[in-house]
Amino acid sequence: QVQLVESGGGLVQAGDSLRLSCAASGGTFSWYVMGWFRQAPGKEREFVAAISLGGLTTDYADSVKGRFTISRDNTKNTGYLQMNSLKPEDTDIYYCAAKRSPGLGSSNYNYWGQGTQVTVSS
Repeated sequence: QVQLVESGGGLVQAGDSLRLSCAASGGTFSWYVMGWFRQAPGKEREFVAAISLGGLTTDYADSVKGRFTISRDNTKNTGYLQMNSLKPEDTDIYYCAAKRSPGLGSSNYNYWGQGTQVTVSS
């Protein structure tokens, strides 16, 4: 099974950019749909974006469309979330996730990273 480790979070100002990375190990990364989610303490986990096995198809939450870009490099077993024009409401813990089941969207993810904190100050 695949293990996931996120990195790249931090404290930035509104309007800045960050790129999150998700390093995968223990499995064949190209077999897994990859997604990004976010969650604040006391709130429900929110779907952010997902990308297909080969990276040709993506899906985004309305709240991040046009600002965030999900991508993957299967040769490096790594996924990415480029976040531009960050807003204070983007402050959350960001998690990457993976699944073998087909289709994008927010369901049926079996494997999760430990999360990385993103804080956007106004």
